[in-house]
Amino acid sequence: MKKQLFIFCLLATLPGFAQKPVASRVQSGADFGFAFKKDNYTPAFTYYQLLNIGNQRLVSVGWTARLAKYFGDNLNFYTAPARLTRGATGFEALGPSLKSANIDTVRFDYVTNTSLNFGVRAEVHLGPVDLGGSADILGLAFGKTRIGRVITSSGSYVVAGAKTDSTVYFTGDNRYQRTRPTGVNIRLLGDNDIGNLATEVYARFHINQRLAIKGGYQWQTAEMYFRDIKPTDGNKRYRHRVGMPFVAVTFPFFN
Repeated sequence: MKKQLFIFCLLATLPGFAQKPVASRVQSGADFGFAFKKDNYTPAFTYYQLLNIGNQRLVSVGWTARLAKYFGDNLNFYTAPARLTRGATGFEALGPSLKSANIDTVRFDYVTNTSLNFGVRAEVHLGPVDLGGSADILGLAFGKTRIGRVITSSGSYVVAGAKTDSTVYFTGDNRYQRTRPTGVNIRLLGDNDIGNLATEVYARFHINQRLAIKGGYQWQTAEMYFRDIKPTDGNKRYRHRVGMPFVAVTFPFFN
């Protein structure tokens, strides 16, 4: 009986020993944030899980799951396919550089998309302050059909007819085209990126073990594609890039 009781007590203590190293090395939590700039707004919810490296727990690396809603007003979207951009950035702040590239423009009065992306994150812990950065890597996006107005393009598309196909240019009413958010988000670096992605750097201040305030800067890419037509140059995708500050409240789950 004593032997059985000893074995039972030993087994009962094993989960505690097994969980202690995990709890000391893994941290997780959730960010509720809002990025903003004139005509650009992005509320987001992010779940993160990080692995602390070393006994000092100075550095952590891990993954994120980010659900975001992007809103934009009166924005220009530029040619997205890398084979057509010839190294142009597409950022509005660097707009003059677009003149030397094969860039077309689509204007939106109002545009939205919702994205769910998985990404990577790294942090350095300095007492109550965390310094970090994260980037979306892969995910999905969806949203309503929006009307875009082609404002700088000499391109065309083909309309199938009963007897012969006809070439239609982006003039008159043909400038107005139905678009949707690009459905698959993939980070391939630079102009090779596809879809709706975000990258951020930040500082977080811990008020206590269950609450922190976070602020930083975020680079957001929103992308739309022509829903109904296939332009003759293959340029269906258009993107808008913007950098904007953001603030967030963090709720650590365990740390």
